[in-house]
Amino acid sequence: MTASSESLPGVGRTALGVAGLRAMESRRPDRLFDDPYAQAFVEAGRAFFPEVPDSAKDKSVGALFYAHVVVRTRFYDEYLLRAVAAGCEQVVLLASGLDTRAFRLTWPDGVRLFELDLPEVLEFKERVLAAESAAPGCVREAIPADLREDWSALLLAAGFRYDAPTAWLVEGLLIYLSHDEATRLLTTVGELSAPGSRVSFERRTNNRNGLAARVRAMPSASGLTTLWKGGLGSEGPAWLAEHGWQTELHVQSVLAVEYGRSAAEFSDGGFVTAVRS
Repeated sequence: MTASSESLPGVGRTALGVAGLRAMESRRPDRLFDDPYAQAFVEAGRAFFPEVPDSAKDKSVGALFYAHVVVRTRFYDEYLLRAVAAGCEQVVLLASGLDTRAFRLTWPDGVRLFELDLPEVLEFKERVLAAESAAPGCVREAIPADLREDWSALLLAAGFRYDAPTAWLVEGLLIYLSHDEATRLLTTVGELSAPGSRVSFERRTNNRNGLAARVRAMPSASGLTTLWKGGLGSEGPAWLAEHGWQTELHVQSVLAVEYGRSAAEFSDGGFVTAVRS
């Protein structure tokens, strides 16, 4: 393996930790999903991310995130497949990181999937996937872009159709953006969304026992939490409703039970999904 993560920016390196958690889940006999490429990312980047945990029982930041990442991954897998079954012809992953849904999910014919992330992240990702001879199950376009800047022109140039229903996924991104950056990004999503388009992202609350609060309390997590800018905080669902979206809330603890996992790791956070009117 010749791929290197040496040049990955701070936010991009967190994607390696998430890949490590997906690799752990994929090894379980009762796994909620199977990511056959996650371990390859971990091995390629381990020299630069030594704290990727090897067990969900590790008393580390990764162990604290484990249950959250597993439920989130399964939920978003189902969200995207439901969206395309409902008529979304395009899928856009904003800050796709080391996501491999283009390769590991079964997509209907005709789906076009766009991945946007920083150039260094996508370069690392493409090298690892090429070494694994990974082939996508849909038409896939990887677009280097800084989502804090104007990225819509790059998406349109890659073949995105603003008149076609689209499933947008903003997974794990908003907390790394300021409030203004987050609203600009979601405003752009709305401008590019035909009626029937869908969007989803994490729904944060102000619960003092929530995941973000617990991570902030860990001194070893300072390298991560210093990257957090807050995004929309708990305002996300209300913001969508005020800007032409019909929203639905999903509680993570309830989802965990539905998936056969314990709800003990979760507070009242979860996800918001929304459909463009």
